[in-house]
Amino acid sequence: MGKLRSMDRQYYVYILTNRLRGSLYIGVTNDLIRRVWEHRSGAVSGFTNKYRLRRLVHFEDCGEIMVAMEREKRLKRWRRAWKIDLIERENPQWRDLYPELVESDG
Repeated sequence: MGKLRSMDRQYYVYILTNRLRGSLYIGVTNDLIRRVWEHRSGAVSGFTNKYRLRRLVHFEDCGEIMVAMEREKRLKRWRRAWKIDLIERENPQWRDLYPELVESDG
């Protein structure tokens, strides 16, 4: 999992869920805190809002946009079991990482 960096423009791939081993959503953004807040507040219509995917369980700092977009595409093609293994390697309890991001950014 990556750490938030504020020096240069960074791009992140992230995974949201609604519960332990629940539905998964993979996205990419250049502002992780803002984008996850948008999902959590319901400002993003579609899949994440319909299934109430609010819990940030994984993110990676990819640096450049093309790297992030390729990583997002690759993860979306992975089998579900591989995605679960990726999350559980660093976040076995599937805890919501968003509060820690907000706290560390402020």
